[in-house]
Amino acid sequence: MVDLNKIIQAKRTIANFATNTEFTQSKKLSKSLGAEIFLKRENLQRTGAYKIRGAYNKIAHLNEKEKAQGVIAASAGNHAQGVAASAAEFGIKAVIVMPEATPLLKVSGTRELGADIVLKGNNFDEAYSFALKYAKENNLIFVHPFDDPFVQAGQGTIALEMLENVPDLDYIVVPVGGGGLISGVSSCAKQINPDIKIIAVGAKGAPAMFESFKAKKAVNSKSVRTIADGIAVRDASEITLKNILECVDEFVQVDDEEIGEAILYLLEEEKIIVEGAGAAAVAALKSGKFKYKKGAKIGVILSGGNIDVQMLNIIIEKGLVKSYRKMRVTVTLVDKPGALMGLTNVFKTAGANIVKIDYDRFSTDIEYGDAEITITLETKGKDHQKVVLDELQSAGYAYKRVY
Repeated sequence: MVDLNKIIQAKRTIANFATNTEFTQSKKLSKSLGAEIFLKRENLQRTGAYKIRGAYNKIAHLNEKEKAQGVIAASAGNHAQGVAASAAEFGIKAVIVMPEATPLLKVSGTRELGADIVLKGNNFDEAYSFALKYAKENNLIFVHPFDDPFVQAGQGTIALEMLENVPDLDYIVVPVGGGGLISGVSSCAKQINPDIKIIAVGAKGAPAMFESFKAKKAVNSKSVRTIADGIAVRDASEITLKNILECVDEFVQVDDEEIGEAILYLLEEEKIIVEGAGAAAVAALKSGKFKYKKGAKIGVILSGGNIDVQMLNIIIEKGLVKSYRKMRVTVTLVDKPGALMGLTNVFKTAGANIVKIDYDRFSTDIEYGDAEITITLETKGKDHQKVVLDELQSAGYAYKRVY
């Protein structure tokens, strides 16, 4: 367990650098879930994620000789930006090793903060191994993203802020990757109020810490694959696992579909942009992964908002299809003047908006003189899509639904 006094000291250390982010009730989530849901918006942190808290606290406690050496970190992005911004504040050199598949937003954001970037490895753990070697060869101070007491204490300041605003929280729901955030948050909360229930949320595609919690010993996974790159950690930490076993009441998992749905929900209903890890706790709540008493006060940590624009676009498009607000159909027409107009009139009658048309005369699947038309439509739900298809059938068009 991280000592509460260390967390209180960390709060004083980071006070003039990190943002005391909003912790406010979500009326919509509260109403739909039958509880008082409060969102801790670390997506509003100055680097877009909570990691800056621990990074600054660690670097602030380096002595002058260590600061002169410079620092190095391994990160998929958020810890990288936290270390880079903190190092820049102290005017010291920072090198960041990032996995090769790190989203461009996080790479460019870290570089703009003044750090030197090295892309190495397929995941965090491979980047981490390289960074340790690089640190030794170049005499740099390694700033660990979670296996460090100063880092954990810095992350624990989130719980202090939450409990200052809502002292009688019943639950705190926390995303888990390497375990630095939940080590600090759970340690802080349990020392202030042992009755608070701590719910850990991991990604199914990165199961190491979840499996370790069940086995009560470190269990590494062979690979990781999840859209929640901020919690995509392959190997379990024995250091943070010890804190988790001591302080966490329940550990649940969410899959990428549930994470994607939570991202889209927060964007549409709450007007909040979060990344995969940032949506994990909301995904657990909306998917009913754990039980809570009616009317409970639940604090949910939105750990970061640094989502890649391309990934966000994919999530939005998939969400529109799943919620029956977008569909695509293919129709074969005789390739003659006016044929396409007749087809589009059907969609006009059905009240569907055409957003894209692909016209193919050359497919080997159609007869000479025909054209295959693939049309993407905006629709208003499942019933409306049935109306569209019924109109096509009534007008004599043979169609094939793509999605």
